[in-house]
Amino acid sequence: METIILFAPLVGALLCGFGWKIIGETAAMWVATSFLFLSAILSWLVFLTFDGTTEQIQILRFIESGTLSTDWAIRLDRLTAIMLIVITTVSSLVHLYSFGYMDHDPQWREGETYKPRFFAYLSFFTFAMLMLVTSDNLVQMFFGWEGVGVASYLLIGFYYRKPSANAAAIKAFVVNRVGDFGFALGIFALFFLTDSINFDDVFAAAPDLAETQLTFLWSEWNAANLVAFLLFIGAMGKSAQLILHTWLPDAMEGPTPVSALIHAATMVTAGVFLVCRMSPVMEFAPQAMMFVTMLGAATAFFAATVGLVQTDIKRVIAYSTCSQLGYMFVAAGVGAYSVAMFHLFTHAFFKAMLFLGAGSVIHGMHHEQDMMNYGGLRKKLPYTFWAMLIGTLAITGVGIPLTGWIGFAGFASKDAVIESAYAAMPGGFAFWALVIAALFTSFYSWRLMFLTFWGTPRGDKHTYEHAHESPMTMLIPLGVLALGSVFAGAIWYSSFFGKQNEVITFFGGHYEEPSDEIKAAVAERSPKASELHYVMEDPPGGAGIYIAPENTVLHEAHYVPTWVKLSPFVAMVLGLAVAVWFYIVNPELPKRLAENQRPLYLFLKNKWYFDEIYDFIFVGPAKWVGRFFWRRGDGDVIDGSLNGVAMGIIPFFTRLAGRAQSGYIFTYAFAMVIGIAVLVTWMSLSGGAN
Repeated sequence: METIILFAPLVGALLCGFGWKIIGETAAMWVATSFLFLSAILSWLVFLTFDGTTEQIQILRFIESGTLSTDWAIRLDRLTAIMLIVITTVSSLVHLYSFGYMDHDPQWREGETYKPRFFAYLSFFTFAMLMLVTSDNLVQMFFGWEGVGVASYLLIGFYYRKPSANAAAIKAFVVNRVGDFGFALGIFALFFLTDSINFDDVFAAAPDLAETQLTFLWSEWNAANLVAFLLFIGAMGKSAQLILHTWLPDAMEGPTPVSALIHAATMVTAGVFLVCRMSPVMEFAPQAMMFVTMLGAATAFFAATVGLVQTDIKRVIAYSTCSQLGYMFVAAGVGAYSVAMFHLFTHAFFKAMLFLGAGSVIHGMHHEQDMMNYGGLRKKLPYTFWAMLIGTLAITGVGIPLTGWIGFAGFASKDAVIESAYAAMPGGFAFWALVIAALFTSFYSWRLMFLTFWGTPRGDKHTYEHAHESPMTMLIPLGVLALGSVFAGAIWYSSFFGKQNEVITFFGGHYEEPSDEIKAAVAERSPKASELHYVMEDPPGGAGIYIAPENTVLHEAHYVPTWVKLSPFVAMVLGLAVAVWFYIVNPELPKRLAENQRPLYLFLKNKWYFDEIYDFIFVGPAKWVGRFFWRRGDGDVIDGSLNGVAMGIIPFFTRLAGRAQSGYIFTYAFAMVIGIAVLVTWMSLSGGAN
């Protein structure tokens, strides 16, 4: 079953990409989609029937080189099972959605064939992502990691006639290569230190890494911290964390189904999955995990501020994705790995629905993406409106305070992240950054809804009058994702964020009574310490995630002060109230505020000027070096000197050779005589005649 889940998308991609001329366009697209739905159904069966036992399913021998010996194998544990349903569910629905969205796409000339190629790219991306999350070793994961990068390049640049799409694809590819270099260094370091890249071997050696010093860049480093940091560099690129985040908004140049698949639920969550997968190493790297926490909190805050002023409907949701990924990394950074996966899980439903809902609006408005040209679309797009309303209620965290799970999906998981951040660092930067980001998230999410569906039409009158609801192939995925956005948090709340022993059971661990020393140490931090049991894996991490005995964050998050539990709800209400005031009660106020606070508005509108800074520091000098070698090296040296000499010498010898080929017999006879004379002379002088 697991093998079918992995390879069905690859088979669909090959049949759709290379066989459409034989079976036809429509049949090829349905073949690719059917294989994805098959993978999705089997993935849910695996998830719901998983008994907690880690399995390794060998496919073939992978690499044999010196001491490096590894298989291509499927590692099946709870962490894998969660990612399987996230990837295949969203991908299958995106495939179905694309039938309606890509029909009569205005980016293509009439008569051109592009749909099978698009579906083949989607299926290939899904296979690469599945290869990543099912990997049993780091090299196999890296192959999937790079495969996802290639597929994202193809999908972001799918509209290859648009210069902006080509530039965005290249930007995503290059920025991700920076992160991937760090990931590769981390793999090299682990192999150097453990003589293996298999997860079980690496996890078993994790305690020893914490006691090892390593020389790197002329300094001494703790091996566990260095490895964890390098691996996180890779996660930063894929998951668009601050510093390596600039590719994500530009990636909106791809078709909207691509945005939903890559930038909402799958590719950008690969970094979070990597940190959680490597939890046995991360638990022994406190300095690296502090860096993960701080950067995640900074990313959540930064992206939320930029989302406040964006007008492109897809870019608003893109910065929202960047911000929510910051939440996940904060949870992982403080050691609440199951909470990070919980938010990843719920986020997949409501963020995919928001992207697909935005695509439905764009489709209905004849591919207009500027929210300033929307308004009053509730009656024109009623089903899309209700779907996006549910997604907004989920992402802003609407629910009943202090219950934990009675609310929309984002309410349960976002609150769990914020409570975990406070439990790890009471009153610290991470907690307050996330609360403020929650307020901003509420504001810009409701701003999107009010600008799009409320008020009066502000754009082209003809476009508004001809606005129409999307076809059923686009609405059905919205309905399915709406169910997940409403119920996913409540159903799996205890499994991801219940008592520590409940979470351990869900992820396949087992318990051992902690020692008296551990009990005493933990009791100093929490009065409920006596209730705890801890996962003791041998090797650590066999359950999918590893929680060290001294890591009580997941437990203590349930006992934070009441005001901490209320803070996300209060932030959500404040954000909603300000959005209502700005865009319903007094719609002229935002414009006046932007004029009065022009520098701040431009600072946020230009995304804190990160792109301009990078252009000045990296892009500009790189272009200057390229132009220098082109003009001075290629132009002056090669074309001006070497080619100049060659232009004189080569024609001279060419003319001589041409004269030798005269066509007269006496010319060739004379050449033969000269040749014999030279040969006889050489043999006489060299003594060869003796």
